[in-house]
Amino acid sequence: MALFSQTSQQGFQALLWKCRMFWPVSGYQQLFAVSFNISSREKVSYFSFMTSSSTALPVDPKGTDVFPTKKRSKTDYEEEKGWDEETKEISEGKLGFSSSVEAPKKRLMSQVLSRHKFTNVQPPEKPLQAEEWNRLRQSFQSPGIFEEVMFNSMVRCNSPIDVAKSLLTHVAKSNGDIAYSLLVKYLALCVQQGQTSEIRDVYDIMKIRFKILESGAYNLLIRGLSNSDQWRMALTLLEEVKKIMIPSRTNYESCIKAASRHEEMNLAFELYHEMLDKDLVPTLDVLQAFFDFSRGMKGAELQKELFGILLYLRENQIYPHKTFMRSIKLWFESIPGGNWRGHLTNIKDSGQCPVCNHQLEDSDLTEEEYGNLRERIIRDVIHGTDTFRKTSPQEFEAFQTFVENRFPYDIVIDGLNVSHIKPRKMQCENLFDAVNCLAKENARLLVLGRKHMLINSSNWRREIMKEMQNKADFFFAENISEDDAFLLYATLRSGKHCKFVTRDFLRDHKACLSDSLTRHLFRKWQRGHQIVFSPSVEGKHINFLPALRYDCVVQTTGDTWHIPYKDTFEEKYSYRVPRKWLCIQQI
Repeated sequence: MALFSQTSQQGFQALLWKCRMFWPVSGYQQLFAVSFNISSREKVSYFSFMTSSSTALPVDPKGTDVFPTKKRSKTDYEEEKGWDEETKEISEGKLGFSSSVEAPKKRLMSQVLSRHKFTNVQPPEKPLQAEEWNRLRQSFQSPGIFEEVMFNSMVRCNSPIDVAKSLLTHVAKSNGDIAYSLLVKYLALCVQQGQTSEIRDVYDIMKIRFKILESGAYNLLIRGLSNSDQWRMALTLLEEVKKIMIPSRTNYESCIKAASRHEEMNLAFELYHEMLDKDLVPTLDVLQAFFDFSRGMKGAELQKELFGILLYLRENQIYPHKTFMRSIKLWFESIPGGNWRGHLTNIKDSGQCPVCNHQLEDSDLTEEEYGNLRERIIRDVIHGTDTFRKTSPQEFEAFQTFVENRFPYDIVIDGLNVSHIKPRKMQCENLFDAVNCLAKENARLLVLGRKHMLINSSNWRREIMKEMQNKADFFFAENISEDDAFLLYATLRSGKHCKFVTRDFLRDHKACLSDSLTRHLFRKWQRGHQIVFSPSVEGKHINFLPALRYDCVVQTTGDTWHIPYKDTFEEKYSYRVPRKWLCIQQI
């Protein structure tokens, strides 16, 4: 069949369609069998469309509907990966398929281990004929996974589409079927190279063969189409996804960027709000895209939406990186007739902006706010969580008595956490340096430690521990105890002036608080009370940056905006607040 050697001359779907590979099941089984000389006994295996690793459901030959019997949870579809990482997982065969037609665990594990042995396989540079693929397969160490390993390397090496197409064509001719996993890998390669017509072809094939696709295939299809002139088809696919699962963040963001790129900002914001309603957290990348694509546009509603994104950053204590900050600045300055001007600056210790002389919000809570926060933390965080799974009520009661007899403190230190500041130094030396640094000006210190610190060892020298105990109070909890609850209790019990030292962000404790207002107060209190470690230039000494007197969040007065930013993108939340600001004022 000469047709199979002409892969570079025609589309993938057209080629396979002529081979009768993907005709509707009810009308092509006999033709298929005749074309490849398949005996009647073998027909069943060719037409069952078994997919070794997918949640895709085959089209029922009888025409009956087939749907998953188990409803998957919302978090199953939470997509946290960027394109590079996602493509890497596809090339390594790690897509999250949870098939109703799963291989036994042992066989699946051995296949995964086998794939890792062939990560250095190099694909051919040009399309091969059937006999050439056969020779390669026969010389391969594990012929059973040859096609999968070869496609993994094609994705990794970004091979020409014609090379991948010639392998798929060979598989179709040899097996009478193409495994779902191979179609997804081919799709990943097409998306990687922006091959829109091929993406459409693969989708049309999958629609005929499967009633429902899994999330990985939908992610690729939506991503690929949203970056093309057929981006509206990605919107259609998004609607298709909604019928069977909660779309992933990646799905929404691909469509949002496509709509923004084509200046359909109302549609982009509609998708953005829909995404937030589904509790999907937007990436900084898509938030930045709103400002990039809105540059120079008029409209009060558009301006209101973009101001809303800035307030979203404020509410969630999100700090844009420098590139995002520049996009915000350029958007403000591009507003027709807006007369906005932006300047980069450092806020004075007093909280005054040197550019516009505006005084930033104070980081202190009112007495009422502080009292409410203290009550809620004791109720929701200390008594309302699993604190007592790792800390006995008797131990915490002993700690409360300890604090009541000695408070107020000026600074509470998470001793074990601070002892790891410099990995190359002894832990007791790190803690000793921190205590010496913080004990200046006669500050009253409480160090929260663990009982193993009292045992003389290479990391905990008894003489150093005794010297520290002359400069600070120590409470030694059991080694398995969770000390965050102790830290929060002692700091809050000591009063509004008391600060604390830890490198933790305390995200879990914020999540335990029952309402958004209390969570906002907790973050504001944390920003104004958490003392931050700052390495010295020589790296020999421990320094601490004092807690800020002003609140380090996005803030506005209407005719001014002050936006704290970081130099580089940070994937994870950090306990460090930025010291650099963008001041924007309307002239």
